[in-house]
Amino acid sequence: MTTTTPVRTQRNASSIWKLIIAVLACEAIGFTSGLIGSAGMNVWFDNLQKPSWNPPAYLFAPVWTLLYALMGIAFWLIWKNETAVAKKRSAYVAFALQLFLNFWWSIIFFKFQSPFFALIEIILLLFMIILTIFHFSKISKTAAWLLVPYLLWVSFASVLNYTIWALNS
Repeated sequence: MTTTTPVRTQRNASSIWKLIIAVLACEAIGFTSGLIGSAGMNVWFDNLQKPSWNPPAYLFAPVWTLLYALMGIAFWLIWKNETAVAKKRSAYVAFALQLFLNFWWSIIFFKFQSPFFALIEIILLLFMIILTIFHFSKISKTAAWLLVPYLLWVSFASVLNYTIWALNS
């Protein structure tokens, strides 16, 4: 009995570190993207026509902080899962691709001031989020469900992106 306790403690510590790494990695990617995009200090964006239902600027940082945390937790659930790594590979790839696309959206929209190309990019992002949810659901239903708020927010952001592009074309 005493030989299994250190193993369990080590496994728990390893799992906690995986959680910290997964959440911090997602948060860092979001923070870096926002910093490069400089959405908060973007005169170009302030001068665009926006729909009346455009959320206030102060809402975006807390929403995205929560969504990146949920993404990190979802990834952690997959990472720590006992399923063989070979069976998790497609989930890892889908997650990495959606995170890559997520990183670039702010930069394309704000830094490059391109609502049109950001719209194309966010449609690809939506597809990759759906694919990630699909792959995660095969391993952990909880992980898949944790990505649903992200999917809903990016769906809303897609409509907003389209509307801003249409209003300013």
